[in-house]
Amino acid sequence: MPGFGSYSIWVIAMPRLAKELTDAKVRRLKWGTIQTGDNKGKPCPKLHAVGGVGGLYLQCSPPASPENETFARSWLLKTPVGKERPELGLGPYPEVSLARAREKAREIKEQIRQGIDPRATRRAQRSALIAEQAKSVTFRSVATTYIAKKAKELKTAKQVQKLSAHIDTYANPFLGNLLIGDIERAHIVKMLTPIWETKTETASRVRATVERILDMAGAEGLRTGDNPARWKGNLELSLPLPSKISKVKHYAAMPVEELPTFMQALVEKDTIGALALRFGILTAARSGEIRGATWSEIEGDVWTIPGDRMKNGRPHKVPLCRDAVALLNALPRDHDTDLVFVSPRGKMLSDMTLTKVIKDMGHQVTQHGFRATFRTWAQEHTSYPEEVCELAIAHVNSDATRAAYARSELIDKRRLLMNDWERFCRDGLPTTGKVVTIHSQPKR
Repeated sequence: MPGFGSYSIWVIAMPRLAKELTDAKVRRLKWGTIQTGDNKGKPCPKLHAVGGVGGLYLQCSPPASPENETFARSWLLKTPVGKERPELGLGPYPEVSLARAREKAREIKEQIRQGIDPRATRRAQRSALIAEQAKSVTFRSVATTYIAKKAKELKTAKQVQKLSAHIDTYANPFLGNLLIGDIERAHIVKMLTPIWETKTETASRVRATVERILDMAGAEGLRTGDNPARWKGNLELSLPLPSKISKVKHYAAMPVEELPTFMQALVEKDTIGALALRFGILTAARSGEIRGATWSEIEGDVWTIPGDRMKNGRPHKVPLCRDAVALLNALPRDHDTDLVFVSPRGKMLSDMTLTKVIKDMGHQVTQHGFRATFRTWAQEHTSYPEEVCELAIAHVNSDATRAAYARSELIDKRRLLMNDWERFCRDGLPTTGKVVTIHSQPKR
């Protein structure tokens, strides 16, 4: 630079401030056109500096189609933030007026001067808003999500229906319209009190379900604090222990000594319901397992029930005694279905079919109760190990039973047990009536 004596002059170029437009002029601003190249003359977005605040622009975009006269306009602020020069949106015009756009631009610039990144502030505000909105969901909404999740885990549609019915009948009338984050211990007590002593088992299940729903809500950030449906150290202080007030109702079972006479009468009946019931007694299976049995599950003298039809979710092999195999061989095959026991309409037997057979024969017991009869006979009138007897009815509860199940399902020992059960169903108990060791017939 040329000098004057011992002094030097530096010329610093200041940014040129845009002319401050009025609102009337801003309303007339439109999009631009491409100035060069193959697309010259085609509409394109254009930024218009409106003045009043450095870096404040109105972006005008052309209409989506030539026939449409409406076009988009929005405010942008271009200003340095640290080492960056981002474009900060201030909202659409005319929803955000010219005066308000200038005011917001000044506020943002003041934040930047104070060392605050407006983008970080916006992100934090947005996250807080989303979190607050999430907490505004009701118990009913979260419960619906929970049911949809559990529907993929439960084995049958009936279990899903039961879960939904419990929530709709007992939980939603008290909690359904409450915000999930507002549910307190008093709400849970009010929900449970009317049914705790009259429907104790149902009430316990409802409480556990509500606890899991609230746990899920907590895990997803929809509520904070302790779970008000928790039993230990919480509800147990207000409600009596279920075991002290609940009378467990077991399925009505036939006394062991009456079963052979019943089986003799049952053999005389040739209805599909009677045959299914006899097959169920000989196999000690559950009603649903019998009614859903398919020919593809039976190979020789072994019936393999897949896990999705078992209560415990595990595949279960059932060794078939001679009478059970003979019964199957005598059944007609309906080639339109793979079901073993087919209703007159060509479908699965209803869950009342087997019960009706029993009632028609003059007995007030249930099909499931025959499993209890079998278990009583095995425990009191045979010397088979407990794990063998438990596996015969697909109970996998004890550590010993689980270990045995994992090894081999004890299929050969269970075959001997079921052969002895068949003989008992036909011939009855020894005349002594005492617990004796039954010498099983050879494997057939």
